[in-house]
Amino acid sequence: MSNRITINADRAKGTINRNIYGHFSEHLGRCIYEGLWVGEDSEIPNTNGIRNDVAAALKRMKIPVLRWPGGCFADEYHWKDGIGPKENRKRMINTHWGGVVENNHFGTHEFMMLCEMLDCEPYINGNVGSGTVQEMSEWVEYLTFEGVSPMAELRASNGRAEPWKVKYFGVGNENWGCGGNMRPEYYADLYRQFQTYVRNYGSNRIHKIACGPNTDDYHWMETLMKSASRFMDSITLHYYTVTDTWQEKGPATGFPEEKFRVALRKALYMEELLSKHSAIMDQYDPEKRVGLLVDEWGTWHDVEPGTNPGFLYQQNTIRDALIAGMTLNMFNSHCDRVQMANIAQLVNVLQAVILTEGEKMVLTPTYHVFDMYKVHQDAELLDIHSSIAELGSGKEAIPQISVSASRDAEGRIHISLCNLDHEAGAHVALELRGLTGSIASITGTTLTSDVIDGHNTFEETDRVAPVAFTAFTLNGEQLSVELPPMSVTVLELRAE
Repeated sequence: MSNRITINADRAKGTINRNIYGHFSEHLGRCIYEGLWVGEDSEIPNTNGIRNDVAAALKRMKIPVLRWPGGCFADEYHWKDGIGPKENRKRMINTHWGGVVENNHFGTHEFMMLCEMLDCEPYINGNVGSGTVQEMSEWVEYLTFEGVSPMAELRASNGRAEPWKVKYFGVGNENWGCGGNMRPEYYADLYRQFQTYVRNYGSNRIHKIACGPNTDDYHWMETLMKSASRFMDSITLHYYTVTDTWQEKGPATGFPEEKFRVALRKALYMEELLSKHSAIMDQYDPEKRVGLLVDEWGTWHDVEPGTNPGFLYQQNTIRDALIAGMTLNMFNSHCDRVQMANIAQLVNVLQAVILTEGEKMVLTPTYHVFDMYKVHQDAELLDIHSSIAELGSGKEAIPQISVSASRDAEGRIHISLCNLDHEAGAHVALELRGLTGSIASITGTTLTSDVIDGHNTFEETDRVAPVAFTAFTLNGEQLSVELPPMSVTVLELRAE
């Protein structure tokens, strides 16, 4: 099979917003508690209650933005329950996720502290489903107001005199479902009302985010853009890759061989969603002022045997890594409209980048993809033309190769290549056009596995880990690359 790719280095198509590489942390299962937060008195090494090992790994990955507190949890979360002395905070039942007791020990101050530790932007999701306009307005005041006000005084009494900087604020979550089962017409009016009171205080400027559609609900997108686009800065989209059905999703490991390609094909549906939703947005926002935020995406498999079904704990394999790689490539290619994405979720939930068990921590194959791809953050997307071989036939066919290329501020070109074929390697003929000088050096990193469900465990933490990649030859502007089966590879080209 033949794969030919031309990269036009002299044709930039926009900037890849670093926030495309964002993440999502919900009060769900062991994401917050045990995953991020262990408490100040834990024997697990921590800084003010935040796990040191997890924080260090996230900083190394250069996490740019983190969404919190949900998810479905957001529209039952009342922020005042999570401030003040921990012994006085309300205990509640997490009705969405496992029916466990939520003690609210991780609240606004702890989340903002975490974001400061990680040097990432906080993205806070407000409560429309069961909350009030006043509650949301006071949360924004508590977070960002500098001066004399009831909420600023409350914040100071809880140990924080200075306001925080908060750029991203979501007005509701999945209001078509767990956030209230609303019609788009009703939510559009509610959004217009609630966002009025999400105010800018002092120098802080809030980027207001409307709840967008689930998957292919194009009516929801059109209704919101028509009725409320002038009041929003961005709108969300949610899509999960489910291999089989929502009732029987299929296992994360030990799946039959034919399910490898099925999962990839379903993940590729993201391209159609981005194109069609962007086309609707273009009708009402031709200047592309409003961003499309895919703030929940990733694989959703059956939970690991013996775990709480409400905790959504699943393993993470090379198949998940490929889905991450090609999805990020798609987001890059739509960087004119896609301004943020948040994979679900950060630790111990769904397609997590990190898994923990007591004091143990393991980096998943998906973590390694985000770590390899961080070179695309804030880089210029380069124009690509390609002729890619297909795997399978008809409606079942998928491309063998997924690709993206960018140039960073130092002039380095990075090319990310996913070989979606789990059976065979892939030859790629790359032509590099429009270079300002000759190529001085090329280095590469690849992630692959010897089995279709290769994954890392607490006993074998590096079974699927990046290694140096050298299977390429350069002849002038022609680069010949031999990709391993089921692999994610990133090349770095430096000019003289």
